[in-house]
Amino acid sequence: MTEEEAIDAGAAAGEVAAAPPRGEELQLGAPVPGRGLDPEGRRPGTAGMGGTQGQAEDEEEEEGDDETEGDLQLELDEIGRPRVPEWVAGSEPEDLALALESVCFVLNRPVSLGELSGILGQSPQSVERAALALADQLGGRGLMLQHHRDQVQLVTRPQSAWAVQRALNPEKPARLSRPALETLAIVAYRQPVTRALIESIRGVNCEAVLESLERRGLIAEIGRAATPGQPRLFGTTLRFLQLVGLERIDQLPPLPGELALPEEQERAWSAALAGAAADEPPAPSPG
Repeated sequence: MTEEEAIDAGAAAGEVAAAPPRGEELQLGAPVPGRGLDPEGRRPGTAGMGGTQGQAEDEEEEEGDDETEGDLQLELDEIGRPRVPEWVAGSEPEDLALALESVCFVLNRPVSLGELSGILGQSPQSVERAALALADQLGGRGLMLQHHRDQVQLVTRPQSAWAVQRALNPEKPARLSRPALETLAIVAYRQPVTRALIESIRGVNCEAVLESLERRGLIAEIGRAATPGQPRLFGTTLRFLQLVGLERIDQLPPLPGELALPEEQERAWSAALAGAAADEPPAPSPG
């Protein structure tokens, strides 16, 4: 058989590899140009029949990639929720405050210590210590942590209210009437307080004013008094702290004279309100 006949026969059988570019030699084991495989159909640098070793190396690389990706994945519990990391159990309040800040940020609402305890997998006492640590860490920042009874919320500071309002352009809230402000102040300083005590201090019926403050979310029922009839006990809310721009209710300015006894405090309130009413035209009775 001539050389030309041999080439034709090989081409017909599909056994001839692509020829190298002109002027270059095709070395044994080098990849065929344009294919990425060597003349035996294996990846460059592999050995053995059928590319077994190359496949094994590829599988090892893929397994390594899976392990790397697995380090970034969260470990889930039986119900598909991420597990609490082991280091959290013995963490300092400052470390737990990092997670607490993230939770309060994404929830963007008042959160109870009990709910945070379930989210962070720690006791309410540990969560409260973390809340105190977070409040300290946020000192001098644009955000602050408001803490009222068993609830906390991450909010902006009053000093940056001008920038926030320019960004959000919110509607102006309705102004509180003088009777509403007086009633709200009594609740803030005397809480928990009954309606009867508020009315004894103001000297007028406060039912309508209290209902209005409740609808606005500034006060709420926080319990019942252990007296005949079990009257409702009123207290302020986180919304009230937002209104006055405080972090905690104990940051309210002290009353004149630093009154301690309830009787003296009631007399001081009555005198202060009477003096303020004498300076201005009498306001219509609420309700």
